[in-house]
Amino acid sequence: MTKGLKTSLSLGLLLILSQLSLAQIDQNSVYLQKTGILDSLYSGILNESRKVYIQLPSGFDPSKSQEYPVAYILDGEVFLPTVNEIQKYYSGGFTPEMVLVGIESGPNRVRDLTPSKISSKYGMPFNQENGEADTFRDFLQKELIPFIESKYPVTSYRTLIGHSYGGLFTIATLIEQPDLFANYLAVDPSLDWDNQKLLKSANELLGNQDYKNKALFLSLSGQLHMQNSQITINNVMQDSTDFTLFARSNISFRNLLQDNAAAGLAFEWKFYPNDIHGTVPLPSIMDGMISIFKWYQMENTDRINSFDTPKEELLSIIKYREKKLQEHFGYAVPPYPEELLNMSGYMNMDMQALEKAKMYFELAMEYYPQSANAYDSMADYYEAQGDFAQALEYVQKAAALSDDQYYKDRIQDLQAK
Repeated sequence: MTKGLKTSLSLGLLLILSQLSLAQIDQNSVYLQKTGILDSLYSGILNESRKVYIQLPSGFDPSKSQEYPVAYILDGEVFLPTVNEIQKYYSGGFTPEMVLVGIESGPNRVRDLTPSKISSKYGMPFNQENGEADTFRDFLQKELIPFIESKYPVTSYRTLIGHSYGGLFTIATLIEQPDLFANYLAVDPSLDWDNQKLLKSANELLGNQDYKNKALFLSLSGQLHMQNSQITINNVMQDSTDFTLFARSNISFRNLLQDNAAAGLAFEWKFYPNDIHGTVPLPSIMDGMISIFKWYQMENTDRINSFDTPKEELLSIIKYREKKLQEHFGYAVPPYPEELLNMSGYMNMDMQALEKAKMYFELAMEYYPQSANAYDSMADYYEAQGDFAQALEYVQKAAALSDDQYYKDRIQDLQAK
């Protein structure tokens, strides 16, 4: 084995690990934004129809039985394309592939997303219908989520994403019904609503909730005071005017979460000094998705990439990841994509590391038992060793899963050897 070849193959594997999601992007697509499927349902709870926008993962294959985690996105007609673009670059290596559900806000956005009723705001009359977040949450729990889970390939592992009033609703759900979602991404939430009433509820409830395996990402934009540029993140809490109540409410909630760290919530707060309320969703959603799925990101990549790592250590790393993913998702998940396992197998075959190669091909069959390609790769391994009988056996298994003519032709070729 030459040093140059070893380095080249290692770099190749590293690129696979770091750019899994990019490989899934259809380079022939000519759209600027693709919102996927437009669906709708009638809500007896809301007494109205509600549109939802569904984006399936780019690698979705309807012939397979794979199901995906799901993200519910408030103001979905606005923010689903943003989440989808971020997923194109980060899913696979940093975040799991997910089904995205964008919930249309509609004309009753303030009504649906605010948790308590008000008649005035900052001393001015407030005449919009409001304060029915509990009803909207009932719609999510009893109608929308069952509708999505019965119709689309999703699991019960859910993420909620909201901005502004949507962020307020996201925080209210985290506090009042935390088991409805596993992850919460609240972008510049309007926690000043009703003179910080939700903060007072949070102070009472946070310490009594179990947030194990749950995560929150909370962001604050740099728009701290509309009329005083001297107000900064370092002195905003000393201000007592209504102009800074929005920012102070956000920071107060952050402090409250820090004081209740024992509740087990995986929590990150981030300030965006160069963004305003309208621009902060893009960086917040990008950073938030990476943050809430920190545990999903691949570990020990240096050892996985090294061709000197013993087979036993590699298997231990893979099995550790399998266990970790199952603990977080609550169900069994393959630790690595099939493509990565297969490529690792072929690379090790090229390096004459045959036991490692066989291990990777066996793992591909274990984690993807309905994949004809996994069995065909195992056949390649045995054919390379001159064991045509074993190779034939695995190609026949592949042919039983797929009617592709390729497998039929290969069976004939092996039978002739």
